[in-house]
Amino acid sequence: MPARRKAAAVVAGLAPFALTPLAAVPASAHGSMGDPVSRVAQCYAEGPESPRSEACRAAVAAGGTQALYDWNGIRIGDANGRHQELIPDGRLCSANNDEFKGLDLARADWPATSVSSGSYTFRYRVTAPHKGTFKVYLTKPGYDPAQPLGWGDLDLANPVATATDPVASGGFYTFSGTLPERTGRQLLYAVWQRSDSPEAFYSCSDVTFGGGDPGGSAAGATPAPSASAPSEEQIEEGTDRSTVEHHGHGDDDAGTSAEPVAGEVRAAGSSQHLAETGTDGSTSYLAMGGAATLAVGAAVLFGSVRRRAANGGSRNGR
Repeated sequence: MPARRKAAAVVAGLAPFALTPLAAVPASAHGSMGDPVSRVAQCYAEGPESPRSEACRAAVAAGGTQALYDWNGIRIGDANGRHQELIPDGRLCSANNDEFKGLDLARADWPATSVSSGSYTFRYRVTAPHKGTFKVYLTKPGYDPAQPLGWGDLDLANPVATATDPVASGGFYTFSGTLPERTGRQLLYAVWQRSDSPEAFYSCSDVTFGGGDPGGSAAGATPAPSASAPSEEQIEEGTDRSTVEHHGHGDDDAGTSAEPVAGEVRAAGSSQHLAETGTDGSTSYLAMGGAATLAVGAAVLFGSVRRRAANGGSRNGR
């Protein structure tokens, strides 16, 4: 086969790969409850290096500041609905992840959101949309925040909210639920189980029913400020410190990745397309980059073949 035809055949063979999106892009779903704000998001909003509340300072003392910069990464890569099997009592808020162990501290002074019984609009802060189902559980009457949180403390038979595939808008999933009659300090436990992957996310949100001191007034406890979610500026400023944002969740955990689902979704208020498995626009850029790399390689190979042919011709003419 002439040299030019050989080079052309190589280029043709590479072309299909140049047009194929790279399959090794890691999954990157992230999020935490924004309203009522989760413990980790609240402490991040206070400032990881110098939180205001005693509870958040204790959480940093127990687990370090990195957990707060990774506020949207409390998750289990291979959960697949096995939440109670994988998370022991006393470790619910951290999802049994040592990095977030400070969030499991049994205290009555965690900053809390004031709520009332009746309809409630939940807002889940998301940094990578995914298909999946949210379930939010409330603690039972008699819940004692000074004791480690266990599965038996939650009314698992009656979630206060369930939402499947809500639409992300403005950085939040928004869905409705109903809060039953309660008094005093309680806790809302949110589970976001993806349907395109076994990965699941978890968060604890402290709330108080009936007004009163949202920071808790247990004996010896200093009242904490009312809960408040981090601002967009705070989230942006902390991105460089986040291992979640830098590495996604698929790098060292193949169980978090999933085959792409047909079609794509676009986060409301954004021009960026997001695959339903959470791979964002970077997938297409990686694909284009791969195509460009292959094209350059093919050109080099083609030129090399031509030079060899030319050199061979010169030698044959000697």
